[in-house]
Amino acid sequence: MSTPPADPEAVPPGAAGPSPRARLVAAGVWVALVATGLVWARMQGLTFGEAAEGLVDTVRGSAWGPLLYVAVYLVRPLIFFSATVLTLAGGFLFGPVWGVVIVVIASNASAMIAYGLGRAVGGPALAAGQGRVARLATRMRRRSFESVVIMRLVFLPYDLVSYAAGAARINPLGFLAATALGSIAATVSVVLLGASLEEFDGAVPRISLPTLIISLVLLVGGLVVARIIRRREGMDDDRGGAGDVTGA
Repeated sequence: MSTPPADPEAVPPGAAGPSPRARLVAAGVWVALVATGLVWARMQGLTFGEAAEGLVDTVRGSAWGPLLYVAVYLVRPLIFFSATVLTLAGGFLFGPVWGVVIVVIASNASAMIAYGLGRAVGGPALAAGQGRVARLATRMRRRSFESVVIMRLVFLPYDLVSYAAGAARINPLGFLAATALGSIAATVSVVLLGASLEEFDGAVPRISLPTLIISLVLLVGGLVVARIIRRREGMDDDRGGAGDVTGA
């Protein structure tokens, strides 16, 4: 007796995920963490920029600076701290070469944390849903790599993409590879900008002409890659549709 072929649009095995109680606990811890950070920042009268400036001062004075920086970057998506400001700080602290290396490691690891939280908290509810959102989740699962690369290349909100990918339960390795590839242009641009700063005050600075040119080249290149991927994706869909009509 032959086994029927797997449905490519079916929710992957294990989509039931954690129990409702475990999801509720995870969501509660997350909310408590965000609330604690906001209350503490308000009591201290700190803005994002001032907090980043304090981090820079701490990292510069510590022998464990790179590890401390990565640790803060890992927590960042949980408290919605600005990725751009931290990436600027990475370039300022570690320079154009090591800055890129450290920020790429930290940013991709933080994306996986957001992905994991989205998968644990929102995955089962999204997998069981119907309608437009469920169809979008199915499409993301079928084309994990292409979907995430495009969203990264067109600069959709970094953490939102990570949470959505986790909730859609797309392939984690595909998500990580696509995030690394799709984010590298923006990461290099912002790190180079941070490395060109003489002082860091936590604000997004004015962009120098050389940095602007490099950023534009990387942006255009990223958009071209996104267009090629989307065109290939459309051709694949057309071939799949033709196969359905002809009974192939």
